[in-house]
Amino acid sequence: MIAIASDVALNDSIDGSIASHPAPVRPAIVYLARHATPDWNRKDIRYDVAPGPDLIPQGEQEAEKLGEFLRSAGVTRILASPLVRTRRTAEIAAEVAGIPVVIEDAVREYSREENDDIVFARCLPALEAAAALASQEGPVAIVTHGGPIRVMLERFGADADLLWHYRRQFDHQNPLPPAAAWELVRQGNGQPWRMRLAFAPTAFVEHPSVIQYV
Repeated sequence: MIAIASDVALNDSIDGSIASHPAPVRPAIVYLARHATPDWNRKDIRYDVAPGPDLIPQGEQEAEKLGEFLRSAGVTRILASPLVRTRRTAEIAAEVAGIPVVIEDAVREYSREENDDIVFARCLPALEAAAALASQEGPVAIVTHGGPIRVMLERFGADADLLWHYRRQFDHQNPLPPAAAWELVRQGNGQPWRMRLAFAPTAFVEHPSVIQYV
């Protein structure tokens, strides 16, 4: 099931869930997942604004693997950027995992007109809403793009050496490959996030500090 949500609708939905469960009963676990491999050869459209390129067959297979991981992690729903490559990744992964998808414009691609401050400011409310829901109902995944994921990891205090260890490995210096996911865990509001690269559909060289506390 796919739904289109404004920030107000998303927050209202989450507020309703929290009202029926007044106290958090678990840590907030949020997965920041990057879209699967799109058609990088498209030169006739922009990659940073909708619709952007669709997935290639390799990307569809990667999205299925992401769905298997999200299912094993107990993810309860997916929030997804509205661009085609993120929507398709989320749709395929959600079908495998048997969970709903909500389209969330705030986690769209980093556009050429933006900077890190702007991207973080628009992404943060969606991530906090996802964290609030995760603390009540179980893990939530956000299927977004490498740029916004990098910004959020940096602003949440991820070690620079940790990020560069991964950025040197992956395309376009992203902190994760296509269809991979970082796991963010927080014990409560105001507490720091624990962050680790939890999944990738292909092999990668893990950082010595498997979980980075910040």
